[in-house]
Amino acid sequence: MTASMKTKWLALALICVVQFMVVLDIAIVNVALPSIQVDLGFSQDNLQWVISAYALFFGGFLLLGGRLGDRLGRRRVFFAGIAVFTVASLLAGLSWSEGSLIGARALQGFGAALLSPAALAILTATFAEGRERNIALGVWGATGGFGAAAGVLFGGVLTDLLSWEWIFFVNVPVGAAALVLTPLWVPESRDLRTKTFDIPGATLITAALVVLVLGITQANEWGWGSAPTWLAFGASAVLHVVFLAWERGREEPLVPMSIFGVRTVLGANITGFVLGVVLFSMFLLLTLYMQQVLGLSPLETGVGYLAVAGTAIVWANVAAALVNRVGVKPILLLGMTLLCAGLVTFTQVSVGGSYWADLFPGFLIIGLGMPFVFVPVTIAAVAGVSHDQAGLASGLINTSQQIGGALGIAVLSAVATNVSTGAMATGTAQPQALVDGFSTAFWAGAGIAAVGVLAIAVFVRQSELAPRAEPVPATTI
Repeated sequence: MTASMKTKWLALALICVVQFMVVLDIAIVNVALPSIQVDLGFSQDNLQWVISAYALFFGGFLLLGGRLGDRLGRRRVFFAGIAVFTVASLLAGLSWSEGSLIGARALQGFGAALLSPAALAILTATFAEGRERNIALGVWGATGGFGAAAGVLFGGVLTDLLSWEWIFFVNVPVGAAALVLTPLWVPESRDLRTKTFDIPGATLITAALVVLVLGITQANEWGWGSAPTWLAFGASAVLHVVFLAWERGREEPLVPMSIFGVRTVLGANITGFVLGVVLFSMFLLLTLYMQQVLGLSPLETGVGYLAVAGTAIVWANVAAALVNRVGVKPILLLGMTLLCAGLVTFTQVSVGGSYWADLFPGFLIIGLGMPFVFVPVTIAAVAGVSHDQAGLASGLINTSQQIGGALGIAVLSAVATNVSTGAMATGTAQPQALVDGFSTAFWAGAGIAAVGVLAIAVFVRQSELAPRAEPVPATTI
């Protein structure tokens, strides 16, 4: 192996470790939420903001992070994102109240929004399009899939054996090591044609999403027909309109609509949104079912997810190999269909159920489906995209997943809560009412996953996935 080739793979290893840390932090808090609620005095309504604050700031600022990387240098922004994420992780572990933890989680999300698109843009600029890049993107995609599953496992282990604070403290040494190795292993690249940063646009869309999720999450308490709920929805709609008007007048908008002229990129982002909705909400609802209905401890809950993580690991390399042999679209269709099937199995959960009967079969299906989605959707997201838009394309797919996750948690949790509350109002015992709510939410999730299957079939085109003969190179310095 030549020195330059060795450096490429060292850079890939580093950015995948960092990406694993970022994706891990999305899911790792799920199992620890009950402990966090008790220690910091969280209300039930505010508890999900521990997840949503991270996802919203991650998703809301990802596009800006991609643009900053293109203009200022991707390695430079990657380094800054690691620094912000590491400091925020330390602050999260030291939190003393609801507000301090939610604020630290938002800062973590902002750091992730800087480093994640920069990392994928570095990968895209470093590896030649075709088989070499597909292998690298396959490793990247598998890292994301495993991180999403492993987060819940590690969350349970750390919470039970140490304390919930360690789900954040564990990031600090990893971040510190990455700060040392980044200047040594990661090449710098940028797009000198990117001249502006659309900070107002990023702020507007993030604010619009935060207000929308606030309306959805608080509607159960305020009432769906109440003035505060509709005020929140109205304010979100106004902010979205202002964002679109602002973007229309920009020479370099945050989201150039021209990028969606590549239908495969559009299909990949719809799929990414659906993937976020399904996985974020699924892990949260299953965690609540295991602890509130089956009575499992955080450690038992985390170990229970080993079936998902282990299956994803076993099949990740197979998924990457099949993408090269069979093609992106067939593998992506298979993966999303498996996720849909897994959600359908979870609709059968019961009060008197057990892990092996009610959860294990679905975990195997979900664990199989995840790498068959994460690997090809990452490739499809940058298909046919020139190097000067690498940061934008990578930011878009991550944005779609994070926004989908935040909205998915809000919507499907609201579905579960409404059904459970209605059932208890008619005299149904709490455990059965909870199960009724979870089952209905899983049916809704399966329906959303089916929409993802349809989007892949309609929008993803094999012709757009073929390598371009003469890609436009990024400016490397």
